[in-house]
Amino acid sequence: MAVDTHHKPILQPESVPTMPAIFDLQHVVTAEEIDAQGHAGNVVFLGWMQDAALEHSRAQGWPPERYQQQKAGWVVRTHQITYLQPAFQGDRLVVRTWVADFQKLTSRRRYRILRTTDQAPTVLAEAETNWVYIGFERRLPRRIPEELSAAFEVVSDNPGDNPGDN
Repeated sequence: MAVDTHHKPILQPESVPTMPAIFDLQHVVTAEEIDAQGHAGNVVFLGWMQDAALEHSRAQGWPPERYQQQKAGWVVRTHQITYLQPAFQGDRLVVRTWVADFQKLTSRRRYRILRTTDQAPTVLAEAETNWVYIGFERRLPRRIPEELSAAFEVVSDNPGDNPGDN
């Protein structure tokens, strides 16, 4: 799977440089993602968002195994998605994500899903997830460790729509 990082060329995940503030996950819409209405279903967009968040975390040195070692990780408190255009089988997409803020126990992550097969990228959806950091044993909120928050650059403004031109 190829990824595109903020101001970086397309690279394989194992060679992604550290600190991509804005992370681009490339994806081609598959037949399995198409619903009865002939386009990618709403829950599919949510899956793309989660995939992008996980890959961004991995690129920052926080793969799932590291969270397991810490006996803590993220759970979703809320998702907000604004659907603007449909996605169809074969569309080439960029699922762009960035961390918008860190609080003591929570972090907001934003997303913009773009269709790149159009002459100019088309925004298909904009979204935000509020994540809560919890301990796995008791399933209660836990303070976000400094080493975790330091691995991500907070991007408070929305990046542009052209992949690589943020």
